[in-house]
Amino acid sequence: MEKHEFKITINGPREKVWKTLWDDASYREWTSVFAPGSCAKTDWKKGSEVRFLDEKNDGMLSRIEENIPNEYMSIEHLGYVKNGVEDRESEEVKKWTGAHENYTLKSVGGHTELVVDMDIVDEYKDYFVNTWPKALEKVKELSEQH
Repeated sequence: MEKHEFKITINGPREKVWKTLWDDASYREWTSVFAPGSCAKTDWKKGSEVRFLDEKNDGMLSRIEENIPNEYMSIEHLGYVKNGVEDRESEEVKKWTGAHENYTLKSVGGHTELVVDMDIVDEYKDYFVNTWPKALEKVKELSEQH
């Protein structure tokens, strides 16, 4: 597993970008770049579990490790969900256990720099390296709408 960083500068305040990232409607919109029907079942509070699901009820089981509003969100991946059933023990899951996905928002000259760093296993590297920039462009587009 290796850490990868993706970043984008958005014309707008951190508060607006934060809202775009985590409000249900906009979250569903920007994450549809990864999988149609994407959603997150959580309250986004530190320590809470999250089910990141697609339209087939498949996805990741994770935990909010840290949530500092308008600044930083850290998500630790714990397992998979397949057909609505959690898997925290398989060999496939163990490859990802402890992986983090972190979102950092910084004010830079009246804009917001959004940095996403993520631990990625080799087999998904190409997918995420190609898809994250598209997802960040969608976050930018949504955040810059008036």
